[in-house]
Amino acid sequence: MYTRAAAGDLIARFTVALEAVTIPLGGIAVSFALFGVFVALQGANVADVYYQMYRGAFGSSFSLQNTLVRAAPLMLTALCTALPAQLGLVIIGGEGALVLGALASVVAAHALDGAGPWVVLFAMGAAGCLAGGAWVAFEGALRTLRGVNETISSLLLNYIAIGVFKHLVEGPMRDPASLNKPSTRPIGEANALGTIPGMDVHWGLVYGAVGCVIAYVLMRRTAFGFAAKVIGGNARAAQLSGLAVPRIVIITCALAGAAAGLAGMAEVAAVHGTANASIIVGYGYTGILVAFLARQHPLAIPPVAVLIGGIGASGGLLQRTEHLPDATVNVLQGILFIVILASETQRGRLQALLPRLVNVPQAAPARARKAA
Repeated sequence: MYTRAAAGDLIARFTVALEAVTIPLGGIAVSFALFGVFVALQGANVADVYYQMYRGAFGSSFSLQNTLVRAAPLMLTALCTALPAQLGLVIIGGEGALVLGALASVVAAHALDGAGPWVVLFAMGAAGCLAGGAWVAFEGALRTLRGVNETISSLLLNYIAIGVFKHLVEGPMRDPASLNKPSTRPIGEANALGTIPGMDVHWGLVYGAVGCVIAYVLMRRTAFGFAAKVIGGNARAAQLSGLAVPRIVIITCALAGAAAGLAGMAEVAAVHGTANASIIVGYGYTGILVAFLARQHPLAIPPVAVLIGGIGASGGLLQRTEHLPDATVNVLQGILFIVILASETQRGRLQALLPRLVNVPQAAPARARKAA
């Protein structure tokens, strides 16, 4: 038989698991309802809009593969927010790490021009990870060594990274042959990142999925991950217990930035073939939404990334069929972000009922003992 303490522990685990599923799902449902009101005010048929969104995201093989292509960088940029969140940090520097990773990968490809494709791709990946990792590690160092708010610093550093990217792409690194759209020299088709066999989706999707699994193992199954969770619970207590808090923070942030930098490399090697302004499409910012929807859980990031990628992929079809602006899906993403943040205030409500739930099974035996 369960003791009272064991029953309470079982109910507590159940409520936490229930909240982890129902609150995000409820937030998504509310967001879609509010989005329906928005499109109805635009004069569109709500049911048709939802149907076209499904068609544009998952309704055909082409749509599904387009969704997966968009989901690939979102998995990696979401890790850029999810990993530091284990330490209680809110870092939103994925966009800056992505563009610098893209730029560094192009530099590596040009430096190794003439080498074998595998050598070039490996160097591009390493350069992208190093650039993105160093950028976000700097943001973590500002927080842990100088006390600078990591959310503000990472946001502002995004603009600096984008400014550096544009300056180099439109200036010293510009290909003279790129007239209307400034870009760097192409990396060459031989150095392009190929597609997964049987699909028209590049290997960046595999990078993202594997990265999420590695992040899960690191943060949930290793001593390093346990130390990170201790720091996230109480950094002062972790420091007093002997943990090297600054080192763990900087390493975690470096890993987070490396994931976003790898996303930038994949965008260059698989989608654009060069560094240009088209890379700056907000994958880093959308990754924040993915991380929050997944509640920072690495294994929940891939399905959420596919959902958000599908929403983005459906924008073009909505424009053609419903005559809505292509940016309409951005409104849905904004609503999702606000509602998910607001829904966090509901967390813990079920646990408030625990004392009553635990006492219910005790009531009958207590009355029986009293009668005896």
